[in-house]
Amino acid sequence: MKATLYRFIAVLMLVIPGVMATYGFLAMKDAFFAQFGSPELNPHVQWGKMAIGFVLFLAGVAFIGGWIFFRDRKRNYVAPRFKAKRKKQ
Repeated sequence: MKATLYRFIAVLMLVIPGVMATYGFLAMKDAFFAQFGSPELNPHVQWGKMAIGFVLFLAGVAFIGGWIFFRDRKRNYVAPRFKAKRKKQ
């Protein structure tokens, strides 16, 4: 029972940043394409929504990328230049 709960929490730790990155991408897309709508409503790029979307997208992708990188480093799947440095004795 404990292992199931731990796996569920681990999946949530990857799903939440994924949802953040997806929402950030969609917010940036909406902010960009808002300028092509009708000129009476809002003919400009919505810079606030664009900035929030960029931050959410960057945070989500950075978390998932870092998680994959450290998992691959632990399993020794990375190139030699990314392997952990050893102290010289």
